[in-house]
Order: sequence, then C-alpha cells, then structure tokens
Amino acid sequence: MSALDDLLASARARLAGVSREGLGELLPPRRLLGIPRAPRIVRRGSAWHLGTLLLTDDDLLVTGDILRARAEVRRGFTAESQRERAQLAAAARRGGFAEGETVHIGWQRLDLDAIGRGAASGPVRVVDGEPRVRWSAAGGYVPLAGYLDERVGLLVDPPGGAT
Repeated sequence: MSALDDLLASARARLAGVSREGLGELLPPRRLLGIPRAPRIVRRGSAWHLGTLLLTDDDLLVTGDILRARAEVRRGFTAESQRERAQLAAAARRGGFAEGETVHIGWQRLDLDAIGRGAASGPVRVVDGEPRVRWSAAGGYVPLAGYLDERVGLLVDPPGGAT
C-alpha cells in the first residue's frame, strides 16, 4: 500500500458516520415521441467534500460545480449565469435529488496509479516522495496529509458545533 493509499484509508476511517454529498451527472435532454424533454442530473454516488477534493469509498475525485437541487420556478434573472444555475438546480431535482440537497457535477476521477508513479493527476501529485495537493489555481502544492487532516477535522467537528 502506498503513502497515498494510507492517507485516503485513514481519512475514510475518520469520516465513517459523517454525512456525504451527492455526485451527479448531467444527462442531455431526450426526446419522447419527438418532443424534447428537459435535461436532468442523475445520481452517480456520494462523496465527502474535502475542499478541492471529493473522497468516495474507493476513489478520489476533483470537484467541479456545486449546486443545490431546487424545484423549477419562473423567475426574473439579472444575469444569464443565474438562469443557467437555476436550470441546473431544477435538473438535479428532476433527476431525483431531494429539495435543497447538495449536488456535485462536473467532477473528475483522479488517476491514483499515475499519482503513485509520481505523475500529476488533477491537483494531486507526489513531490519528493510525498503526496501533495494544489488547493487553488494560484496556490502552490501543500502536503496532502495536512490538507486532509484539516478538511476531515472540519467535517468531523465543524466550527460552532454545526452539523
């Protein structure tokens, strides 16, 4: 077992019992009797959200977009981006996510084997034999062990006692 595998196994053990967030996939609209149906986001699993990373039972993912499932309602929007996010939220609700449930879309699976060989995959790479993560596009690489410890700690014992 590699150092990366050990870190992820330890994080999973500490997170046992902590709630997860939904992973979704946006499906293109289908046609039913020639009539286009609205797109929907379907469930593809769940993960613990650890900042720039998503941890599942057997994978490590990099986050994409995050939204909350909402029923579709007509609203006036001042920006097209607001309209698009509302449409995605409605697509998640149509796809079976509960009202208000957090949904991650556009996530990508990291290649753990490549990372173990020293190559980078997404924001994770091995530097001088130590797994590291780049938690922002402008930031440098920080030790993954410390990053996971901090992020897992925030989920296990949130500030202010929030659950």
